Amino acid sequence: MSIEHLKEIFQAGVRRVDPERMITDCLRLAGSTLTVETETARVELDLGRFERIVVAGAGKAGAKLALGLEAVLGERITEGLVSVKHGHTERLKKIGLIEAGHPVPDAMSVEAARRIAALVSGLDAKSLVITIVSGGGSALLTLPYQDSDHQLTLEDIRETTRLLLECGAPIQEINCIRKHTSGISGGRFAALLGQAACLTLILSDVVGDRLESIASGLTAPDPMSFADALAILEKFDILGRVPEPVRRLVQAGAAGHVKDTPKPGDPSFERLQNVLIGSNAHALEAARLRAVELGYRPVSLTSQMVGESREVAKALAAVAKDVVRADLLVAKPACILVGGETTVTIHGKGKGGRNQEMALAFLQEMEENPEAFGGVSFLSAGTDGNDGPTDAAGAFASLEVLERARQAGLSIRSHLDNNDSYSFFDSLGALFKTGPTNTNVCDLQILIVTALQ
Repeated sequence: MSIEHLKEIFQAGVRRVDPERMITDCLRLAGSTLTVETETARVELDLGRFERIVVAGAGKAGAKLALGLEAVLGERITEGLVSVKHGHTERLKKIGLIEAGHPVPDAMSVEAARRIAALVSGLDAKSLVITIVSGGGSALLTLPYQDSDHQLTLEDIRETTRLLLECGAPIQEINCIRKHTSGISGGRFAALLGQAACLTLILSDVVGDRLESIASGLTAPDPMSFADALAILEKFDILGRVPEPVRRLVQAGAAGHVKDTPKPGDPSFERLQNVLIGSNAHALEAARLRAVELGYRPVSLTSQMVGESREVAKALAAVAKDVVRADLLVAKPACILVGGETTVTIHGKGKGGRNQEMALAFLQEMEENPEAFGGVSFLSAGTDGNDGPTDAAGAFASLEVLERARQAGLSIRSHLDNNDSYSFFDSLGALFKTGPTNTNVCDLQILIVTALQ
């Protein structure tokens, strides 16, 4: 029953951040007045001012965000194009979709960026661009930086992305590199818009909801510089391993020879409004409410968990043991909820993602002292339905799964050493597969502790 409850609690969180719902909850149209209202912002636009309304954007939630916009604005939309992950689509009437690669960009990522850039470039003051942004947009909208001295290619971007992912760099630092090797990210999208007004609706997949980091900040001023990008490459000791055109661009930018990304106060942002419409905190609250309905005492620890997946697993295992032993933090039956986005430093050649790795590391803690984990069940999963380059959202850890592993003769340690969590859980039937959810607000970790009968 605990595994089923884990699924229900997770799914409640995901339903709350359904992008179509987030749009229709936040936007309303009365006559020609469009109102956007959230807990922290209120924007009113007179659509009668505009002869054209163009929708553009990118992200794994892009299709459902577009679906919500069509429900609100209908025929007022002139045209649109949104880049989404392969397979993450919906049937739309006014807004076109283009499917592209994630987490590593592909040729369609470049095609999407070129077509969307052409769609919004140089518009006049009678045009409104509604930009929809969600996690994954960095890869799905890839325009390699090019000027007279620097000609980056898709392969340059792909290899740099691969190196950053493998070294365990946090998303904010990965996005700093992305912004400074892109012709469209880091606020450069805003610079394309000419005299058009712009309303950007953002679904956050970034811990702390920093707008300049979500999808590499298409319409947000960039506080980071080429010097920061250079420092990050040096920090992870990959400056000498990234493609030469990337290294030369970053070094030239840090020396002041390449114009940096648009900063706060840049005229590009004068006719632009960014509105955050949803985040991991919304999913956590819905998960908490469902846990109450199922009879648990819930505690939401944080929506901003970061760090190595294995280390976070150790911390959550320690919490579980305290609840089992002495009802520390909360009395049983307990549900501990965590949101955020962890990282994995890759050492092996296996298959998996940060959530599966966390579940496997949690299972290792259970293996070392199984009697301390009576009544404990754990799920770590991505709200987008895809954990890393896999078809699973995450995986489960419990004493039952541990026993199945023992009977199958599987070594938890060797699978961890090889970063091969997917094959481990797949062989035990302990992967959590949801299919694409068409949303993306980071990850959820759900820990249930029940009293032993």
